[in-house]
Amino acid sequence: MSQPTTGYLILDLLVAALLVGGGLFCAVAGLGTLRMQDVIQRCHAATKAGTLGVALIVLAVALYFEDVGVTTRAIAIFAFLLLTAPVGAHMIGRAAYRTGVPLWDKTELDELGGRYPLNKAGKGKAGKDL
Repeated sequence: MSQPTTGYLILDLLVAALLVGGGLFCAVAGLGTLRMQDVIQRCHAATKAGTLGVALIVLAVALYFEDVGVTTRAIAIFAFLLLTAPVGAHMIGRAAYRTGVPLWDKTELDELGGRYPLNKAGKGKAGKDL
């Protein structure tokens, strides 16, 4: 049985640290989604921590497999997530705000107050059920 070389041992430790760190950030994103007080805060927690967690996991995969195809896919996954997660969170937050989902009662500043016509909860512009 051969002993692993020091280079592979360091690479394996780095991959393990990245996987554990990514898993922790994903767990924090899930916990933040459960524990935050309103939709805007939940979107923020899921987007920020979730994106960082997935980035660390995908980096670990790219380092572990040391293949151009896997690395290219890993970069594509990260780029897709980096482009779509903030847009999705923005759309969810905007839809929640415009349909009248209440903000947290300790929210001090509402910069959008009075700028947009709010729809009644569950009603479209014509007043029909959505």
